[in-house]
Amino acid sequence: MGYDTLIIGAGMSGLAAGIRLAQFDRRVLILERHSLWGGLNSFYKLKGRVFDSGLHALTNFARKGAAGLPLTRILRQLRLSYDELELGEQSGSRILFPGRSLAFGNDPALFFAEVEREFPAQVDGFRRLVAELPAYDAPPATDPSASARARLARYLDDPSLIEMLMLPLCIYGSAREDDLDDEQFGFLFRALFLEGFARPAGGIKALLDLLLRRYKSVGGELRMNSGVRRILLRDGAAIGVQLDSGEQLFAERVFSSAGHDETLRLVDGPRPAPAVAEAPRRLSFFESIAVLDAQPAQLGHASTVSFFNHGERFRYRIPDSPIDTHSGVVCTPNNFARGTPLPEGMLRITALANHAHWSSLPEEDYRAQKQACADAMLDSAARAMPELARVREHTLLRDTFTPRTIEHYTGHIGGAVYGSPHKRRDGSSGVARLWLVGTDQGMLGIVGALLSGITIANQHALAEARA
Repeated sequence: MGYDTLIIGAGMSGLAAGIRLAQFDRRVLILERHSLWGGLNSFYKLKGRVFDSGLHALTNFARKGAAGLPLTRILRQLRLSYDELELGEQSGSRILFPGRSLAFGNDPALFFAEVEREFPAQVDGFRRLVAELPAYDAPPATDPSASARARLARYLDDPSLIEMLMLPLCIYGSAREDDLDDEQFGFLFRALFLEGFARPAGGIKALLDLLLRRYKSVGGELRMNSGVRRILLRDGAAIGVQLDSGEQLFAERVFSSAGHDETLRLVDGPRPAPAVAEAPRRLSFFESIAVLDAQPAQLGHASTVSFFNHGERFRYRIPDSPIDTHSGVVCTPNNFARGTPLPEGMLRITALANHAHWSSLPEEDYRAQKQACADAMLDSAARAMPELARVREHTLLRDTFTPRTIEHYTGHIGGAVYGSPHKRRDGSSGVARLWLVGTDQGMLGIVGALLSGITIANQHALAEARA
């Protein structure tokens, strides 16, 4: 028997699309190559502990009952209750540059006050910038790749403020070197600075388990350890897939969360010509996770997420070195409000990294360099936050991952966390009956990935069936 929709990848976008379709009695099957669900935002176990991978924070926080916000829309579309998320709000985050800092949280009034304190001459322009942000339901931009830096420069004339705003926006969502698509700028600005951060009480695993339970409860099917070898075509349109095992499955349409170029590599037949002549440079990251014998707040580190940069200008591009120690982000899962504190301290430090370098290392050199780079990133973070100098003496366990790790577990070319810089807002792959969900469709982060799956399911399956 055939399926209504086959979905490649059991990440956030794939699960959301699957739930949305199964709720309307569509026969849906999600295929996941690995043994754990979640894709880029997943979890793993090490020495008796569960670690998040991908998730620093759930952006676009909304309080219970708030109307018109992305999180509220997701809950309504997936028929989930707010209380099931068990969200803990951030204690407060900050942006650190030499001699300057900006604090922000889940109340935008704090951020306005901080901008006024640090940049009093920029307040009027900043308020105009916020007042004229595009709404979530604004029509698609005529030039979706227009520059966010150019938008900021229309309102602000202090380069330091522009750099401080760009740092979190790029690190939390840009696939484009040294800039951010203007269309994504509005979404990310609201998500980080006007709505803020939260975390499910059980981390990413709790959220994924909630989505998986919901998917199965409405009749969705899931196959783990089932990689897709080929996407099958008939008369130029997708009709199904062939698995690594050789089994063939057929459907009315195929959704893929693998990424645009990664998906087209699977197509068994004529492929559309590339939209650009050169392969885009893809940004990836290095991350070190330390388990501590003390709560970070006890060591003097009370912020939830801290973005730091050493220098006046923020450089966001593939580094020539293994990692870029000039900037990074420190996240502390302990510093979210919750009913039961995490039993151990945890600190995550993330920085830009060079995929080509990490992929070329022999295994012995790879392990040694991971440890050296983790030390270098801790030293860099401690320059901006001196209290972190005490972390080493309190570290019980440390684990790291590199662009090589990301590529292995996600299949993203170059270990690209945010996919290709060239987004397809309508989900089109260029192949009939084959649609993109997830990063290359253009919505990023956990909330963005969930919205991507919902949106593509609504537009290219449910609406089509009603027509």
